[in-house]
Amino acid sequence: MNTHGNLFWVRPLSCLALAAGMVILVAGPALAQSETMLEEVVVTGFRNSLAKALDDKRDQNVAIDAIYAEDISKFPDLNLADALQRLPGVAIARDAGEGRQISVRGLGPQFTRVRLNGIEALSTTGATDASGGTNRDRGFDFNVFASELFNQIAVRKTSAAEVEEGSLGATVDLRSARPFDFDGMTMVASGQLGYNDMSEESNPRGAFLISNVLADGRVGVLLSVAYSERKLLEEGASTVRWQNSTSASNNFGALGANYASSGSTATLAQINSAFRPRLPRYDKYLHDQERLGVTGSLQFAPSDATSLSFDVLYSQFDANRTEIFLQAPVFSTSGASGINAVNPQAAEIDSTNTLVYGVFDNVDIRAEAREDQLSTEFTQLTFEGSHRFSDSLALRGLAGVADSKHDNPVQTTLLFDHANITGYSYDYRGNSRLPLISYGGAAVTDPSFWTLSQIRLRPQTADNKLTTAMSDLTWSANDSVSVVGGVQWKKYEFVSTELRRSNGTTSNQEGVIPASVAAIPVSQYSLISHLSGGLGVPSGTTTSWLIPDHAAANSLFDLYNTTAFPMGIEPALGNNRSVQEEDAGAFVQVNFNTDAMGRTLRGNVGVRYVETDQTSTGYTFTSGAPLLIRVKRSYDDTLPSLNLALEATDDLLIRFGAARVMTRPGLGSLSPGASVSVSGNNRTVTAGNPLLDPFEADAYDLSFEWYFAPESLFSVAYFYKDVKTFVQTIRETRPFTGNPLGLPDSVAIAACGTTVGCTPAADWQFSIPANTPGGSLEGYEISFQAPFTFLPAPFSDFGTILNYTSVDSSIEYLNSDGSLAARERLTGLSKTSYNATLYYEKGGFQARVSAAYRDDYLTNVPGRNGNNVEGTAETLTVDFSTSYAPNDKLTLTLEGLNLTDEANDQWVDSVGNRLSVYHLTGRQFFLGARYKF
Repeated sequence: MNTHGNLFWVRPLSCLALAAGMVILVAGPALAQSETMLEEVVVTGFRNSLAKALDDKRDQNVAIDAIYAEDISKFPDLNLADALQRLPGVAIARDAGEGRQISVRGLGPQFTRVRLNGIEALSTTGATDASGGTNRDRGFDFNVFASELFNQIAVRKTSAAEVEEGSLGATVDLRSARPFDFDGMTMVASGQLGYNDMSEESNPRGAFLISNVLADGRVGVLLSVAYSERKLLEEGASTVRWQNSTSASNNFGALGANYASSGSTATLAQINSAFRPRLPRYDKYLHDQERLGVTGSLQFAPSDATSLSFDVLYSQFDANRTEIFLQAPVFSTSGASGINAVNPQAAEIDSTNTLVYGVFDNVDIRAEAREDQLSTEFTQLTFEGSHRFSDSLALRGLAGVADSKHDNPVQTTLLFDHANITGYSYDYRGNSRLPLISYGGAAVTDPSFWTLSQIRLRPQTADNKLTTAMSDLTWSANDSVSVVGGVQWKKYEFVSTELRRSNGTTSNQEGVIPASVAAIPVSQYSLISHLSGGLGVPSGTTTSWLIPDHAAANSLFDLYNTTAFPMGIEPALGNNRSVQEEDAGAFVQVNFNTDAMGRTLRGNVGVRYVETDQTSTGYTFTSGAPLLIRVKRSYDDTLPSLNLALEATDDLLIRFGAARVMTRPGLGSLSPGASVSVSGNNRTVTAGNPLLDPFEADAYDLSFEWYFAPESLFSVAYFYKDVKTFVQTIRETRPFTGNPLGLPDSVAIAACGTTVGCTPAADWQFSIPANTPGGSLEGYEISFQAPFTFLPAPFSDFGTILNYTSVDSSIEYLNSDGSLAARERLTGLSKTSYNATLYYEKGGFQARVSAAYRDDYLTNVPGRNGNNVEGTAETLTVDFSTSYAPNDKLTLTLEGLNLTDEANDQWVDSVGNRLSVYHLTGRQFFLGARYKF
């Protein structure tokens, strides 16, 4: 509905910014009473797309920010998440240098709902472990889709009863193009060639759209296609966290014979109590991605009172990824054959109790190569219709299905090991992110030096399917009041699977090397890997080493022959689970537009009621044996909401919003089972809780919007959320023996297999979700947008967009015994973020440069391995875009992304600021052209 309580019959928002030379249909205040209230507005360029977004923001009863495509197949950023970060309060998380997920006003991806063409959807991909791995939660992965497929994004920051539940933070609406958006026959093609300065690879990108309106405007058809390739090199260093000794089993051995003469002063006890890197290493990732997107749309207007539309959205995102490491995993082991045998020859501990430098003997080292083949296929079908029975009564219906299938059929890791080298050293003193690591003269490029120690085969899937149907009826009592009521049904299905090498039990088989394989010389299935040199690592660092060659190994070993390498779910029970939710809801909402002391007051008040029936399946252990269990439960929520917009003056708008909001628990938390897993030297126990209550909060929003000139806005918004019910993953590092889940030691022994230093007595990471009291979140946003038309030429052709967000929270994080572990901000929350864009537009030339800053944010509270917290460092990303249109048909473009070559910098401990991951992906440039036929 529009701001005056009248229906938009064809368009979901008040105005649709389209392309240069195209027609925008703007719904007028009296659309329900007249069939001719449509006006034509011809727009061109980036500046007008901004103006239309402001018009939409001003007209809405809820707090909303929008982005429109400035031209056909020309979204203002190459990635949807990158585009969203330009909006106030929106911050993004990247994978392989590309925006993957978003946070809104400090609330992470799981609290943000995404709707595609009006229905909720969930798309998932597989990322590196450092970026979260395979997405098995409710967060939406934006990198599945090409931005050219969409012409509008809207971020709803306050709730209304007519918008379905599920968001604690925001609801993001993505809209693909429809034929009635265009005036008659429209066809456009675009192509770009990309170049990355780190991989030194060139990659193509293209899009095509054709649309037509037939039968005197009664029928419309549209097809669009977007395709891109991306080859990327990612390099850096990592540690898989830091830890200190917690018992004699993970102490260093005696000080070496040369320790006294090294000048080191730390005692053995001090060295053991200091934090050491668990897997000090250098990393190299090779990404090869291919993305295809297709949209189709049919629209019918059989009469002036009826409109029908059918939309299809398809995306195929394929990737091959190789991960390469040279590392010393012995620092995370325990026992006589592990860390107890390592002798320090030199050491230095800094003021944060971090062992920043050391020389060691008897160090076990490893060369690792992991190969992933990943594919996400997303399909969505939607049908929407509306009919106006009279000037005062209208019906709308929407039904659809969204299906995301993520498949990781190949996740194969081969490990080369060598034990007990002397003179190994690492040094973080000169650079805390890129250390000097030396292997003491070990022949790390010699095939005869290495022994194949593990073959990991871990194919897995994550499928999400949403089916929904909804209908609402609107009655306009008069020009000032309308009532809308509706019902909705939704079914959501999530299924996760994983296989591993198996002998029919939960015993870890990854260290079992068949005799026929062990007899083959390493030289027949290995190659030498090199760091590119772009990192600028310290002199003396080992930058070349031997790694397993997957293609050769597969040819020799027949890796994917299940007769030679039997597979089963038994060693990976935790990732074999499902969740099904069936929701039924209803709402009623009153929209009003009235006079208040001579000024216009508009808004809505309503309530939504929803019932959720949930079924979860997973595996647990009974008497040491796995057992599949199924748990059912139901709960309901009543969600009132209020939105007010007072036009205090002709240019000043004051908004207020209040609502009860909810988000269902994370999918991984709902499993009724428990999984016990060993991956290298990571020992984890993860349990679920299918009886978790959803997140609930009372949300309040107050904003002042001053539209002080055409195309201009200065606004200030304050928001507050009182989180009543929270879901927290309670983590504890402890021995497996005597664990609170009652799992017998035999389960740990089976999971350990032949892994050195892995026993029930060693430290394991336990993670168990629970409902906790929650806390508060509050913050403010400041936005400014204006063209510089008040300045003399040539400055009058410039303009700017600025926004700043400050947000903080206080959440009580608990220990496993229920005591307070920490009072910290919400994970994923950056206290400050800002975006700044300077643009220029004159004639056929446009240029803009944008900077996006995100403060550091926490990822785990409390941290693991004795670190108080874990987090990700601040980022400042700078992008630019230029285009020149010599005529109405041709546009030439040049764009650059990540000009600062910003790193993915993850750390542990707020005091020690210790390296977890530090990776660079390089700068990306695109040269291209777009032609309208």
